[in-house]
Amino acid sequence: MLAPIPPFTLETAIEKVRKAEDGWNSRDPQRVSLAYTVDCRWRNRAEFPTGREQIVEFLTRKWNREHEYRLIKELWAFAGNRIAVRFAYEYRDDSSQWYRAYGNENWEFNEEGVMRLRYASINDLRISPDERMFHWPLGRRPDDHPGLSDLGL
Repeated sequence: MLAPIPPFTLETAIEKVRKAEDGWNSRDPQRVSLAYTVDCRWRNRAEFPTGREQIVEFLTRKWNREHEYRLIKELWAFAGNRIAVRFAYEYRDDSSQWYRAYGNENWEFNEEGVMRLRYASINDLRISPDERMFHWPLGRRPDDHPGLSDLGL
């Protein structure tokens, strides 16, 4: 079981979103993959990983090219065993070009609270270093750091 479990309340949906954000900010593909069922299906841009092994491969490639990755997720909606989030993350590539990626995700969980479906739509925007908004040390976003709505994103 991966608490919280469905059906979600406002409080448990917010908790689930923050736990997902914390996992992704760890940039640890193995750790992140444990939040998904062994046969989980994803849509992430033009890639369609299925299962934990492919999720680990995908995340390993992702974080090998997205340096200094920092992510904020925010609850958008929830019902039953589904949660919708919006997110933004910042990273730089090998040439030191910074980006802010914006997106939406739709999640569906099994009865144990493990995600079985993840559909993500993402757009990247080139930004200059002085346009960055996510400056906390790599890892978990501090509790007192503003969220997306607070930042006007």
